[in-house]
Amino acid sequence: MEFSLSPDGVLIIAVCTLAILLGGVIKGTLGVGLPLFAVPLLSLLIGSTHAIALVAVPVLVSNIWQAWQEGSWTASMKRFWPLMLSQSIMTVLAVYFTLSFSVKQLNMLVAFAVLLAVVLMLFKPSFNIPPHREKMMGTLVGGLSGILGGVSSLMGPILISYTMSLKLKRDEFVGAISVIYLMTALPMYMAMFSFGRIEAMDLGYSVLALIPMAVGLKAGQKLRHRLSEEAFRKVLLAFLILIAVLLVFR
Repeated sequence: MEFSLSPDGVLIIAVCTLAILLGGVIKGTLGVGLPLFAVPLLSLLIGSTHAIALVAVPVLVSNIWQAWQEGSWTASMKRFWPLMLSQSIMTVLAVYFTLSFSVKQLNMLVAFAVLLAVVLMLFKPSFNIPPHREKMMGTLVGGLSGILGGVSSLMGPILISYTMSLKLKRDEFVGAISVIYLMTALPMYMAMFSFGRIEAMDLGYSVLALIPMAVGLKAGQKLRHRLSEEAFRKVLLAFLILIAVLLVFR
């Protein structure tokens, strides 16, 4: 991936910068959403492989930042380690076995997962996961989201639905999801780099993408603390619906 300073190249750079900036705002507000928002939009300009690579460093850094701010490392690792372990394993396997998937196939698979999450949130199912079954359910959820992550880097829909079903409070949700994302994104990007889906030059551009991401993230964090718990849930639902529409009609 190379960016030029021609008129078309400058326009692409500007749009990519704006997409990552807005992705940072969403990430800061909801605790999720940077790759879910940015990757589909960037793919329209630079291709899905380069889009995934461009957000790699911002995704890692933003999750480290939020997990550190919420102080959720120990609690999240203790509670969600089965989910993270199964997710990491399935992510690496999915990266390897789905190198030949078409963009259309990837988009439809992710769109289905997003729509499923939206349906679950719309109908607000009253089921509760008993503590003694949480590790088993977490392992299953981790495996499913790992497949999505390895295919397209968009592991969020199933994770969002699952963690919200645990009735976590807003800041608990943000802290937990940041740790889960981080501990899976690391092996995912390492596998993509090892298998040639991400190149060294891509990572250089990804480092530059930290600038708009950081600006957006700080703005989103300020917005999040102005939202009530109910408003937070509604905004998250609206975001999932938007992403589902983008992926279905892309």
